[in-house]
Amino acid sequence: MTDRWGVVAKRAENLMPGVPYVRGWAQARRSASAVAEQLSALGLESDFPGLTADVNVSGDGLVRLGSIRPEVALMLAELIVSGIEAEGETSSVVSPTVTRTVRRSSSAA
Repeated sequence: MTDRWGVVAKRAENLMPGVPYVRGWAQARRSASAVAEQLSALGLESDFPGLTADVNVSGDGLVRLGSIRPEVALMLAELIVSGIEAEGETSSVVSPTVTRTVRRSSSAA
């Protein structure tokens, strides 16, 4: 079972034989640690208290950001857009809606 975008299956709660849960969780753990390290370097670790590794019913690793405040979500979008702009890929990757929102927020500050 996946979400409406076909990306994430339900969280694994009842384990089934033959599904590589440990491999998926280990991959998610490495990725969650990398995200946590970057957030810590930016002084943002306290804004993502629910950051954790998980695994779905198919054994795919998941990184859960947890519940975050709206202003933290906007800040995350700004960081993503800034990183993409720094790489020179904004027009092909970021939707105009996110870009407009981030630019409005940046100019208001």
